[in-house]
Amino acid sequence: MLAQTVLAGFIFVGSICFAAATSPSPTPAGATDEKLFKGMQWRQIGPFRGGRALTIEGVPGEPDAYFFGAVAGGVWKTNDGGANWTPLFDKEPISSIGAIAVAPSDHNVIYAGTGEAAIRGNTTYGTGVFKSIDGGKTWTNVGLKDSRQIGALIVDPRNGDVVLVAALGHAFGPNQERGIFRTTDGGKTWTKVLSKDENTGGIDVVFDPHNPNIVFASLWQARRQPWFFSSGGPGSGIYRSEDNGVTWKHLEGNGLPDGILGKIGIAVSGADSNRVYAIIEAKDGGLYRSDDAGQHWTRVNEDGRFRQRARSMAEKLSICCRHGTEIIMVSGSIRKIPIGSVMRTMAASISPPTAAKRGRPKTTSQLRSSIMSLWTMHFHITFMERNRTIRMSASLFLEPILIVFTRS
Repeated sequence: MLAQTVLAGFIFVGSICFAAATSPSPTPAGATDEKLFKGMQWRQIGPFRGGRALTIEGVPGEPDAYFFGAVAGGVWKTNDGGANWTPLFDKEPISSIGAIAVAPSDHNVIYAGTGEAAIRGNTTYGTGVFKSIDGGKTWTNVGLKDSRQIGALIVDPRNGDVVLVAALGHAFGPNQERGIFRTTDGGKTWTKVLSKDENTGGIDVVFDPHNPNIVFASLWQARRQPWFFSSGGPGSGIYRSEDNGVTWKHLEGNGLPDGILGKIGIAVSGADSNRVYAIIEAKDGGLYRSDDAGQHWTRVNEDGRFRQRARSMAEKLSICCRHGTEIIMVSGSIRKIPIGSVMRTMAASISPPTAAKRGRPKTTSQLRSSIMSLWTMHFHITFMERNRTIRMSASLFLEPILIVFTRS
């Protein structure tokens, strides 16, 4: 039985996808035997520091080795599947980590992009890209010091010196060091290969798993202020490169939403390079799919919950399993979605003891709060609404943060 392990967190670990397994009745090709999930249990494995997490990176060929980046806790590493964690970034001048990538060609080479790109009101900034050549023991700042917030970072699997960075730039104002940057000498020099203007930065960049010459990237026009947030504008968009990120083509029309676009996350299937997914914040946004490598697109799900609060939630996509029949979508949570099926939704119910004790709720315009606590495989949200508690439960929600909702 082949399993893929996913960590998210404060890390929860479990087996998300299975490519093949022995079963009393054979599973049709392209389908997943749901019986395989019945015995799975999620467990929290730490580390207990660092706040929100936007980046987890596994090491190819080393199933127990993972790097974890916290938005306020630096870089951590485990070599035993999460039983023990070691902080690697305590001696560096910044602790906010937005992206991590391990060079597939040399696992001692690690890049960390500082400054989270989920630009909440309490976000802090980074000071560029850091590089380690000794497995994370020591780090050197290799540039892009004014990029402030980094959304994604990828390393060419053929050459650890070739790196692409999606730099969002200053969250609270305009600046020039933003967009998609590329280095071919391990960070000694950087070239801005894709940009729009001083108000638009890079938010995602991904390789085609089968051909790293094919790269997809997205730009996001956004502005954070203490009193408001603006997401979207003419600068946002999806781009494709056929020369390893040197030149780019803007993808528009052909099924993609018209009008103002906001935050965009992209993924390419490991089973079929022609299949590309994009989660798009827009008036007609949602989950879009291309079956011809980005030439034409179809909206396959329009549920607004998968693209809400783009400013503070990581809209990320990942194709799960080599057969490519499921995706993992991160939009403030992690969801396993069989491709082509209806996405799973939350079911709300009243906590029976509380409902019996407090009776029918009353409406109110006063601000109330709710806390999302995700310590088991099933998460619980508790809404304190004057006279009763409402509890909501759903599987596979692994967002590691404490979220406070308010309503008026």
